[in-house]
Amino acid sequence: MRTYMAKPNEVQRKWYIIDAAGKPLGRVATEAATLLRGKHKPTYTPNVDCGDHVIVINAKDVILTGKKLDQKEYIRHSGYPGGLKRTKYRDLLATRPTLALEVAIKGMLPHNRLGRKMFRKLKVYSGSEHPHQAQKPEVWNRG
Repeated sequence: MRTYMAKPNEVQRKWYIIDAAGKPLGRVATEAATLLRGKHKPTYTPNVDCGDHVIVINAKDVILTGKKLDQKEYIRHSGYPGGLKRTKYRDLLATRPTLALEVAIKGMLPHNRLGRKMFRKLKVYSGSEHPHQAQKPEVWNRG
């Protein structure tokens, strides 16, 4: 018996909604990354983008456990000397809650061109409204 390897043109893609309200940031990110990679499908192939489209709503209501709100930092660098910028997650969730989820999910995807292709199928919204009703997304409740 031969091992099944998915081909890029044979992949069937669905749209899923994940509601992040009241859930820990990492739990939401792992669910989204699993869906984006396609690891929930029996036809998963590591070197092919088998994943589905993911819509994350209510990003502003995601929670961080423990003291992470004050101790965890979002760090970026401009590329110039002295260009390091640090932002506490309390401030990041107050100003740009979608960025906090995007950074967490992107770190769980492959760090190559395949991961960048998967990341483009992610849509994160701070509220409960999204413009993707025409795609008939299903609610993802596992996990």
